[in-house]
Amino acid sequence: MDWLMRMNRALDYIEINLVSEIELKEIAKSACCSSHQFQRMFSFITNVSLAEYIRRRRLTLAAIELQNSDMRVVDIAIEYGYESPVSFARAFQSLHGVNPAMAREEGIALKAYTRLSFLISIKGEEPMNYRIEQKKAFKYLGLRKYFN
Repeated sequence: MDWLMRMNRALDYIEINLVSEIELKEIAKSACCSSHQFQRMFSFITNVSLAEYIRRRRLTLAAIELQNSDMRVVDIAIEYGYESPVSFARAFQSLHGVNPAMAREEGIALKAYTRLSFLISIKGEEPMNYRIEQKKAFKYLGLRKYFN
């Protein structure tokens, strides 16, 4: 369980720093492993790379901010780590399917990637009753069908 606590602590660091610079060394330090190990472990467990997870989370928060504030698109782009509004608009369009200006329109559907958390679910703790029976020999019948 200590491993789960460390992985969730690393995710906490990511969430706290989504609007600032995220240091890979600090993430790995939170998980008590090397940067390389953490990235490989994260990708293996979640089936998404660490960079992609961070990108999706930032764009999700940016979409929420676009819908709930009057901030300029360029200011939101800079807040979430994009150097230009063009790169932000391209990433936003790729993830949400609409450009940032359209995200402010009422009723527009956007994607939301929620925060991950690591849990362990253990199954099989209940006993399974079984018995072995012996049956007499039997014949079976089947049909043969060929398909072209």
